[in-house]
Amino acid sequence: MSLNALTTTLDKLHKLHMSLLDLSKRKTNIIKASEMDQLDGVLKDEQRHLAAIQTVEDDRQIHSKQYAESNGQSFDEPPTLLQCMETASQEEKETLSHWHGKLTSIIAELKEQNELNQKLVYQSLQFVNMSLSALQPKEEQTNYTRPNDDNKVPAPGRSLFDSKA
Repeated sequence: MSLNALTTTLDKLHKLHMSLLDLSKRKTNIIKASEMDQLDGVLKDEQRHLAAIQTVEDDRQIHSKQYAESNGQSFDEPPTLLQCMETASQEEKETLSHWHGKLTSIIAELKEQNELNQKLVYQSLQFVNMSLSALQPKEEQTNYTRPNDDNKVPAPGRSLFDSKA
């Protein structure tokens, strides 16, 4: 099998990851603006992107395995790009290395963006929790106690009940 099918699949993966990164940046702005209606739409778009990425990733695994087998390698599980590069020609190694670098870079960016979004959502939840706590009145003690009584505890060894009675 030629490298073309694999690189076409890698290109699709890269484009989908770029689009997902754009969505993630859009989500950051929506979270900052507290626009929950728009956030719901972005989350649905992200789910569609993730499903498409999984489909293309399945294709990549098939193409990687076919490519590795055409180069005399055999794997029980689909090989990674680095494993495919082990027996590739110099020109093919450069191509695979290029795609490996691009995908690694975009995935690292996505990870950073998702961590930022996670922190923003956590901060928003803390603010909501603090606001709710401020609005709820403090619970007062419902039992009667004498004003001068400081919740005195009886001395050890002495019972509250008169056992002689």
